[in-house]
Amino acid sequence: MNITFLEIVIVALFLSILFYGVYLGKRYLQSVADFLSAGRSAGRYMITVSQGMAAIGAITIVGQWEMNYVAGFCLRWWEFFMAVVLLIITVTGWVIYRFRQTRALTVAQFLEMRYSRNFRIFAGILAFVSGLLNFGIFPAVSARFIIYYCGLPLSVNILGIDISTFPLVMIGFLSISLYFVFAGGQISIIITEFIQGVLSNLTFLAIIAFCLIIVSWNQIFEAVSTVPENASLINPYKTSEVPDFNFWYFLINVVGVIYGKMSWQGSQGFYSSAKSAHEAKMGEVLGNLRDIPKWLFLVFIPVIAFTILHHVNFQSVTDNVNQTLSTINNEAVRNQLRVPLVLSEILPVYLRGALLAVMIMATIGTHSSYMHSWGSIFIQDVLMPFRKKSFAPEQHLKMLRYAILGVCIFIFLFSLVFPMTEYIFLYFAITAAIFVGGSGAVIIGGLYWKRGTTAAAWCALIIGSITAVTGIILQQIYPNFPINGQYFWAIAMGLSSLTYILVSLLGKKNEFNMDKMLHRGKYAIKEETIIVNEVPLKGWRMLGIGKEFTKGDKIIYIISYVWTFIWVAVFIVGTILNFVNDVPDSAWMTFWRYYVLINLIVSFMIIVWFSIGGLKDFKDMLNRLKNMVRDHHDDGTVRSDFKN
Repeated sequence: MNITFLEIVIVALFLSILFYGVYLGKRYLQSVADFLSAGRSAGRYMITVSQGMAAIGAITIVGQWEMNYVAGFCLRWWEFFMAVVLLIITVTGWVIYRFRQTRALTVAQFLEMRYSRNFRIFAGILAFVSGLLNFGIFPAVSARFIIYYCGLPLSVNILGIDISTFPLVMIGFLSISLYFVFAGGQISIIITEFIQGVLSNLTFLAIIAFCLIIVSWNQIFEAVSTVPENASLINPYKTSEVPDFNFWYFLINVVGVIYGKMSWQGSQGFYSSAKSAHEAKMGEVLGNLRDIPKWLFLVFIPVIAFTILHHVNFQSVTDNVNQTLSTINNEAVRNQLRVPLVLSEILPVYLRGALLAVMIMATIGTHSSYMHSWGSIFIQDVLMPFRKKSFAPEQHLKMLRYAILGVCIFIFLFSLVFPMTEYIFLYFAITAAIFVGGSGAVIIGGLYWKRGTTAAAWCALIIGSITAVTGIILQQIYPNFPINGQYFWAIAMGLSSLTYILVSLLGKKNEFNMDKMLHRGKYAIKEETIIVNEVPLKGWRMLGIGKEFTKGDKIIYIISYVWTFIWVAVFIVGTILNFVNDVPDSAWMTFWRYYVLINLIVSFMIIVWFSIGGLKDFKDMLNRLKNMVRDHHDDGTVRSDFKN
């Protein structure tokens, strides 16, 4: 065990701040809508920072390190182009704006509005199963990080019995996560995730700055030059021999970002927590800037780890890391722990403690958010549709907590027994595809196409699920099956989309009442439309800035456009140069050096900006929760006929 007293103090300090946030949030929990969606009271900065943190648990950080240790800077290059796709999605409010207009508390509630109750039940069950399998490895990966990063013993003797440390660590952070959810539901989750977001980003920048001091760019260049010519970590046009995480992995992700918007329900509570559709849309736009510190940390740190493990100047660190890795028989687990072990060796004690605190907070936060989501989905979208009578509010809250407890127990047991055999992100892709493979077509078609039919929704979701399950079975039978989880996801998306379109066109030509579902025209709700003074722009004009924008909104849009297109221009120029000439690796190294330095400066500015905006939103959120009149019928039950 190599954890020091100072590290324990730092962890305790960070966690105490979170517990205070839970204390503030639990006082305002008065209804089911509060528990599920924070009373629809959150502003753009609270939404974007909190949701961003919910998506970056310890398992996500470890998974990104694992991937970028193999891919280096190269995947980030292709993501410059994807930035255009993300910008278009966010500034148009793609999917999120229309979903918020429906006032549904969960995606499956919307599916009942748009299709049928039976389809809602089926989709809810499928999303729940997919989510549980995906979520099942979270505790295991997080626990292994904590054990090996802290150098904890693999077992402890309690009353003369040797007990594995692994389940004890899982029980520890799962218990805290469970308390956070039980205490304040989505209110507590938003507050604690916001606190985590601010503290985590500051820690990320501090670690990056330290690594730039102890590792020179010349050392990085010398280390990355040791890889095969077509498995480059710095030249994205020489990656044909990079396994799994190459150009095709990126391209499928681009399609998946568009197709799967809001399909994945791991943090679904955030989808309906904004105080208006406009705030939800602006939170999405801010998300383009929010992720700059995070992505810099997730890409740069694995490159530093690779350098240390492949440069002669750090031989003593390499020996210590390899000695620990040699005690682990599972190759997939060794891949997960390589970067954390390097950081454990090189960071000074205060940064080690800060990183440990961030990883524990990220573990607790993501587990809280996911347990809340999957437990809520089970009650709202699997159990409730079978009932003829709604739950009483107190009974409803009790059932939600029971379901969340059940999810917690399942993921604990699953993590104990499941043998991890592949990269984290490939496992994510194929388990998520059980639902996401078909749900994208169903959600997009339901929100944007009045001709989409219930029969088409059934067929698309079934086809996507069968494709993903087939992939899982084949990979368990044949461990080296040539089609990985990412490719199965792509196949599922393609087949489901084609099925939805064909079945809708060949079926009955009924047109769905979109205005009623989206509360437009004569169905508009005054309290929510007063914030947005005109109907959202349509067609190509959606990319512009309309009358509903305040001066601050306009500035945010302009900054997002400028930042995105600067890097798109860099991508275009770089691509042309690489087609015309053979750009040397030294030039690529210079480019990545300036990229890191520029993003480091911008990251600091973003942290200050979003922290100030988030604190203002936090004050407004508590004021809204304190003064709003609760509607206890607002519990996710569909009481109106949204069809003609």
